[in-house]
Order: sequence, then structure tokens, then C-alpha cells
Amino acid sequence: MLKNERQYRIAKAQAEELEEAFTNLTHSKAASHLAGDKRHERLLQEQERYLRARLDGIHRDLEEYEQIRSGKRGEQILRQLGEIQELPRSLIEARIASGLTQKELAQRLGLKAQQVQHYEATDYASASLSRVLEIAKVLGTCSS
Repeated sequence: MLKNERQYRIAKAQAEELEEAFTNLTHSKAASHLAGDKRHERLLQEQERYLRARLDGIHRDLEEYEQIRSGKRGEQILRQLGEIQELPRSLIEARIASGLTQKELAQRLGLKAQQVQHYEATDYASASLSRVLEIAKVLGTCSS
């Protein structure tokens, strides 16, 4: 994800460089094919596959940034922010639904039970984002 205009400009420049490299590679591949050099042609195909994947990723990032910047994703972002406000309640519900006590969750996290009790009593206000993600992962509500 591109996070600012500087990263956006760098990504645009990278895309232009990769597009030029892709064009040059296409010409090299054609010349190699005409020369009948199969080994070199396979190497060029691998390079082409790499460049295409890299270029596609950069284009996705650029498009996403442009959509966000234009406001086209405003409603989606607001909806996600609303979901974030429900996160503390969702974590507590996930703990209960998984059949874990606060003490058992604390043990899985390597914490004292009082810490989990505090997190839940304060709706996770003092928990860091990395801790919240760790808890979500332990509860099976987060894949990464």
C-alpha cells in the first residue's frame, strides 16, 4: 500500500522504468527466438514473468492510491472505521465463543490474567495494535 505522495511518485517512476525494461525484454526475446537460442529464450521468459508480476503489483498499488485520493473509496473506508470501533467487543465475543476464559487467553499469549482482564475492562484502549493483532490471531479471527 502506498502511504503518501512521495511513495506514489516513486512507484510511478518504477512503473515507467519497468515498462521500458519490459519493452526492451520483448525485443530481446524476439531476437533470441529468431536466433534459435532456446536457453536464452527461456531465461528471457522468466525475466518477463518477473517483470510482469512486479509491474502488475505496482499498477495495483497506484490504482488503489488514486482511488483513495479521489474519494471514490470514502464510503468503504468509513465503513471499515466503523468496524474498527466494534473490534474490542468482537474480540471479547470471539474469546467467549471459543470457550476460553480470560485466564486461558492470557496463558496462550504469555500474559497474566489481570492483563487480559484490564484489556477487556477498558475495551482494549491501552493495547497496542500489534497486541490486538496477536490476540485476534490466537482467537482465530485474523489470518496473519
